Amino acid sequence: MRDADMRAMLRFLARMALNSRQPVEVPDGHVISERRAFAALQLANGADSLTWLGHASFLIRLAGKTILTDPYLADYAGPNRFGPKRFVKSGIPTHLLPPADVLLISHNHYDHLDEVTLRRLPNKDAIQVVVPLRLGSFFLRRGFQRVVELDWEQSFCLDGLEITALPAVHWSRRNAHDTNRTLWAGFSLRGGGRHLFFGGDSAYGEVFRQIGERHGPFDTAMIGIGGYEPQTIMHASHATPEEAVQIGRDIGARQLVGMHWGTVQLTEEPVFEPPRRFLAAGRALGYADEDLWVMKIGETRLLTGESGENQ
Repeated sequence: MRDADMRAMLRFLARMALNSRQPVEVPDGHVISERRAFAALQLANGADSLTWLGHASFLIRLAGKTILTDPYLADYAGPNRFGPKRFVKSGIPTHLLPPADVLLISHNHYDHLDEVTLRRLPNKDAIQVVVPLRLGSFFLRRGFQRVVELDWEQSFCLDGLEITALPAVHWSRRNAHDTNRTLWAGFSLRGGGRHLFFGGDSAYGEVFRQIGERHGPFDTAMIGIGGYEPQTIMHASHATPEEAVQIGRDIGARQLVGMHWGTVQLTEEPVFEPPRRFLAAGRALGYADEDLWVMKIGETRLLTGESGENQ
């Protein structure tokens, strides 16, 4: 990294350390109660659905399987209670989640891979873990027994569910000595007549048109819409809300779900700005409002487009 870039990064980190001490005013309705969240998940009764737990963590029901993505459900996005602290709790606490059949990990950053959450997950011997290349040993050392690593464009099938790792414009690091030693990815999830896209973390790039040509179209795409300011630093690893919508268009997604916002303050844009820009950009590119999902934390929506949360 150039000296100028390093100075800019250090100034950014200092500003974020100061910002983290300021309370976040959470709008009414952004998070639903634990009781309502659990009841809505129960009401879905195993139907194909999405439950947003916050940030990039979803509980997905697809093809009879329960899939947990990028589990960051504890308080801190960092080791040993160090790092940014989430300003809202997980939509449903770990101990109330149904047993996961599949654990899907996009990369090893702390806001996507949380060791506290992993320790709390039961039935580690039964969960199928799917990770990008060279991340498998992380899970084997922590008691998971069924682990598969995928390179970009490689697939894994489990009882009618097909998972394909897809390219993303991002990076990986868990500590000061392992930068980019493990791969990062998005994923295609296909099963039960549906086709989902889980974007993990990514900046915008030409690769999404290629994904659309090779793997599209998609029914529903979960795409990051937050983490984009300052652009001088973040443009290489996170999409703006407008770029997120363009990613959806490029991959041929019929329905977009905004994620990676409203949970923990990692960057400098106003905390609740991303969904407003996401909706405006989606409408500008021809998406109907019902196909632009800004979910509440804890909310379950059926993949037919009907809400599993009683509004």
